[in-house]
Amino acid sequence: MSRIQIGLFGGTFDPPHLGHLILASEACDQLNLDRILWVLTPDPPHKQHQDITPVEHRLAMVQLAIQDNPAFELSRVELERPGPHYTVDTVRQIAQHYPNADITPIIGSDSLRDLPTWNRPRELLQACHWVGVMHRPGEQEDLEELERQLPGIRSKVHYVDAPLLEIASREIRSRIAEGRPFRYYLHPAVYEYILDHHLYLPSKTPITNPKSQI
Repeated sequence: MSRIQIGLFGGTFDPPHLGHLILASEACDQLNLDRILWVLTPDPPHKQHQDITPVEHRLAMVQLAIQDNPAFELSRVELERPGPHYTVDTVRQIAQHYPNADITPIIGSDSLRDLPTWNRPRELLQACHWVGVMHRPGEQEDLEELERQLPGIRSKVHYVDAPLLEIASREIRSRIAEGRPFRYYLHPAVYEYILDHHLYLPSKTPITNPKSQI
């Protein structure tokens, strides 16, 4: 029996946008993955001083964003165990749940540069099949230096040529708060959800006709 190829696409997804969907689709295609698990991070340690939308809203928006693609699936692995959440533990837990699968976490090039500083990076390399790295035009990583710090990483890294997308959740939140257009940055169902639940608006902001926003 051939092994299933599973990618892990983690993030805060506050909100999930079209850029996330495009990157996940490219990773699925270029890494020949059978499935991508969207791993929602409930309380990211690097965002402790930021206001983060309650997890139930982010969970609902991810489900809406990926509902049209049968290769995309929401994973609750980091929602069902207490933090802190480390990638090595997430990979191992998913590997236990899918014993016939090869697991490939998908990260950005900035995360690749920082990988030697992650929690138990050597164990992470042993636990995963590949490390999928989103490679944007003009970016360069020093794989020789990374190999020196973390032996074996060169054979694990597989690049995904990602389009240069100027879409960020932070920018979308700012647009909403400022009353600027944001509709076409999002899956239509996520756009409707944000309007229906009045997300990302400054406190006490009146909403007279939210459906008129574009």
